[in-house]
Amino acid sequence: MNGNHWTHDDIPWHEFDPSKVDPELVKIVKAAAMVEYNGGDYATYLCNVFPDDAEFRAAATQWAGEEVQHGQVLGRWAAMADPTFDFEASFARFTAGFRPPIDAQDSIRGSRAGELVARCIVEVGTSSYYSALSEAAEEPVLRAICKRVAADEFRHYNLFYRHLKRYLDKDRIGKGRRILVALGRITETEDDELAYAYYAANSADGQAYDRKVCSRAYASRAFKYIRSKHVERGIAMTFKAAGLSPRGKLARLTSRGAYWLLRRRRRRFTAMAA
Repeated sequence: MNGNHWTHDDIPWHEFDPSKVDPELVKIVKAAAMVEYNGGDYATYLCNVFPDDAEFRAAATQWAGEEVQHGQVLGRWAAMADPTFDFEASFARFTAGFRPPIDAQDSIRGSRAGELVARCIVEVGTSSYYSALSEAAEEPVLRAICKRVAADEFRHYNLFYRHLKRYLDKDRIGKGRRILVALGRITETEDDELAYAYYAANSADGQAYDRKVCSRAYASRAFKYIRSKHVERGIAMTFKAAGLSPRGKLARLTSRGAYWLLRRRRRRFTAMAA
C-alpha cells in the first residue's frame, strides 16, 4: 500500500463554499462517514480470519486506517455543511445498533478466497460511488475529498485482488463459487449497514428505526448520482473478481441491465419516499 498516503492537511478546507452545498448530498455523505469510520471493526474481523498471514494482516490494518481517515474527513465536511451534525454522537448511535461479526474466527464467506472476493466487491461499490460523487458535487472541498477517496478505493480493490490470487489455488475456489459470493455481497448492499448508517446520521432523537424506510431514503438519493460509465466500470471489476471476462459481451449486457435496474429502482424508491 502507499506509504505516502494523503493527510487531512492535503484537503483544501479553505475553499469550502456553503453556497454550493447540496442538502440532499449532505445526508448521504453523513451516512458514508459512519460506514467508513467503522473500518477498525472490519480490520479486527479480517485479522481473525487470516491469523497466520502476517502480510495480509499488515495490509488489512493499513487499509482500515485509511478507511477511518475517509470517515473523519467526510464527517468533518458534513459538519461544515451542517453545523448541527454531531459526528461522534452519530457514530456512537450507529455502532450501538450495527456491528460487523468481529468475533468470528472463520470467514462468513466459507473460505479465505471467498472473503477476498467479497472485499473486492465492496471496493467495487465504493470506488464507483465516490467517483460519481466527485463528479456530481459542486462544492469544491467535497469534490476534492471524494476524488481522493475514490482513488483510495480503486487501490484497495487492487490490494484485495492481489491477495485473492494468492488464495485461489490454496482454497480451490472455482468460478461458480466466486460468482455466488460476489452476487451475495452485492445483495447485502440492502442490509442494515447502510440503512442504519443513514438513520444514525440523519434521524431525529427518539425516531424509531425502520430499515425499509431508511434504505429507500438512502438509495433514492445515492442512486441519482450514478451514471452508466460508473456501472460499466463496476461490472468490469466485479467480473474480474469473479473470474469472468471483464470486457466480453456478457459484461456489456450485464452493465446495461444493471444500469436499467438501478434507474428503475431509484424511481420506485423516490416515489415511495415521497
